[in-house]
Amino acid sequence: MTFRGRFADSLLAEQLEKVSLSFLASDLEIRRGGVGANICFGMSLLGERPVLVGSAGADFADYRSWLERHGVDCASVHISETAHTARFVCTTDDDQAQIATFYPGAMSEARDMEFGPVIERVGDLDLVLIGPDDPEAMLRHTDECRDRGIPFAADPSQQMAFMDGQSIRRLIDGATYLFTNEYESHLAIQKTGWSAEEIASRVTTRVITRGGDGCTVVTQGEEPISVDVVAARRVADPTGVGDAFRAGFLVGIVRGMGMKHCAQLGAVMATHVVESPVGPQEYADDLHGLRDRLADAYGEVDAEVIAAHLPEGRV
Repeated sequence: MTFRGRFADSLLAEQLEKVSLSFLASDLEIRRGGVGANICFGMSLLGERPVLVGSAGADFADYRSWLERHGVDCASVHISETAHTARFVCTTDDDQAQIATFYPGAMSEARDMEFGPVIERVGDLDLVLIGPDDPEAMLRHTDECRDRGIPFAADPSQQMAFMDGQSIRRLIDGATYLFTNEYESHLAIQKTGWSAEEIASRVTTRVITRGGDGCTVVTQGEEPISVDVVAARRVADPTGVGDAFRAGFLVGIVRGMGMKHCAQLGAVMATHVVESPVGPQEYADDLHGLRDRLADAYGEVDAEVIAAHLPEGRV
């Protein structure tokens, strides 16, 4: 929501212990989101059919319809009988100050889910990405991947700030892929007590995103790879950029691309989200001509390799 005014004008220092405020919002935008759903949505646009595993509320019906219409398998989403789907409610004023509330809701029930029923339904799992979720669920799902021998990608994202070092070590150790941004990569070192080298020894591939400076991919026994961003035609809203990057990167893995090309496909997906002004899942109609954008950013040779793995409508 947007408040045409300044929160500061309504906050009295001597009355902060008795705050009771109301703001008249001039705009309301409801955006589809959630890390898991954003990643699955992006993967489906590139021709995959990812399986979304998580917990939502009875109010998930419309969102389910949207995701399934775009190719996301939602049959393994648990529906809570008591709680609404998790949501983030934010009001921004004219100073770009924000008052926000996150409601976890049904997300807390994800800790009761297991992968056994998913495997019975769809067969063996190629890779499980464990993104930011209920912390207990993240740990349980990581442990289950180890027990079942399922390759997993650790992507703790914003939850890393709220978890202790022991929990983060459990999330990271043995991961096939570890996704972090640059800040989170330093936070992981600080909280786990492991050096960057020790973390690198415990995962197969580290993927560190650096905002406008691109990303670095480090695989055990190989030279690091650096990939620049794809220049944006406009910068509208960065929400969901990291999720789109992961979607492209994961599709590259599924299609058997090398790490450089995975990162390049992730980068062009991320740029499309940056250019979209209305949320992290509204770029589908603009996701075409990818080969030309890749060629402009990385050259004809790399663009041709990636384009060979893209669905016809996206090339």
